[in-house]
Amino acid sequence: MPGRIRPGTVHCRLDELLAERGMTLTDLARRVDLSYANLSVLKNNRGRAIRFSTLASICTALDCEVGELLVVHQD
Repeated sequence: MPGRIRPGTVHCRLDELLAERGMTLTDLARRVDLSYANLSVLKNNRGRAIRFSTLASICTALDCEVGELLVVHQD
């Protein structure tokens, strides 16, 4: 179903974390030296994979843990 998150899928909370920190995707892209387009793919839950180094950079820039950024939906 479009727009609905299936149980057992990983959801990236990048949008929520950015909002909580008053940051834009452009700000984050500059801080972690990644393209806006690549971060947008993650933010919109269209990503299929992420490198550990990228994940670590994003978590450092957002001062969060991996489990705050990526969550598995159970319902």
